[in-house]
Amino acid sequence: MPFSAQDLIDAGKIGLDYFLANDPVDQIALERPLLKALQAKKKTAPGAKQFVVEQLRKTYQSNFQWYNGSSIVTYNRRQTIEQAQYAWRSCHDGFALDEDRLAQNGITITDSSGPSNATDAEKIQFTSLIEEQAAALKLGFQEQFSYQLHLDGTQSTDAIGGLDSLVSLAPTSGVVGGIDRASSSNAYWRNNFSTGLTTTTSTGTILNQMEVNFRQCSRNGGRPDLIIAGSQFIDGYRNFVLNTFGRMDFGPSNTKVVEGGTSVLRFQGVDVQWSPEFQELDARFAPATLWEKRCYFLNTNTIRLRPLAGHDMISRKPPRAYDRYEYYWAMTWKGALTMNRSNANSVLALV
Repeated sequence: MPFSAQDLIDAGKIGLDYFLANDPVDQIALERPLLKALQAKKKTAPGAKQFVVEQLRKTYQSNFQWYNGSSIVTYNRRQTIEQAQYAWRSCHDGFALDEDRLAQNGITITDSSGPSNATDAEKIQFTSLIEEQAAALKLGFQEQFSYQLHLDGTQSTDAIGGLDSLVSLAPTSGVVGGIDRASSSNAYWRNNFSTGLTTTTSTGTILNQMEVNFRQCSRNGGRPDLIIAGSQFIDGYRNFVLNTFGRMDFGPSNTKVVEGGTSVLRFQGVDVQWSPEFQELDARFAPATLWEKRCYFLNTNTIRLRPLAGHDMISRKPPRAYDRYEYYWAMTWKGALTMNRSNANSVLALV
């Protein structure tokens, strides 16, 4: 007996749900450090008409004053709160299987609405087919979603603003979260940055500017806990440090110990993680400042992935269209990427 159309859809959704539940994003985190960090601290947002909102304290508006005896003192009405508003967006990925392809895999479908008794061979064939399709869907969704989290949101009118928007190479211009960074009154809403860094031995600016930016990120409390960088920046930093402060260790009886490779690269106690995605972003978008030359100091308590409740990478099973013999499965996500403190983060780039 063949599968019914409903049996096929249900079995496909069960298979997709299984993959989503049992193989989380963290399994590939070493290759996607930004996505790993954001997923680890994501915070669900309630459904909203248009925006996910972050409440900001932009000033104390202190009315501090000295007085003596019966001197007159004053009081003020304080407006210390600002709201950063981030439009939530939706993304989708999906695959389809038509009846001809199913037939080629030994799977027969009928329009029966009731339960059916597919043969063992059909069940095995379908399980193998849906496992591959579900795995490719999940991995492809994660890959593209991770790339999008790096971009500035201009790639589509329906895209969220990613890292290139929140932690900008030009933080004195543009609107982020509805707040205009060009206005001097909103200087608190500008991230730290330093470009044109050099790595020439003894005269290079890379280490000094890393120190300056790390302090600036820590000035208002907290400190960067995630450092991600491209290959060129990592090589420049490593070689500058080695050429300036390098040494050769000696073992017992003054025998030389020489070992190549870098097991851990750190700055201020934080691992400098290589992001292999930066190379792909350069190949796809050819930005004026290459991603491979960049390094980000991020305080992950200030940047949050905010999926809407009930919409965090969920599986879907759209109905079959009346005019084609094809079946559909999909994944969707709704939410925003938000920031509640801009000056806790920094971007640096080599010349």
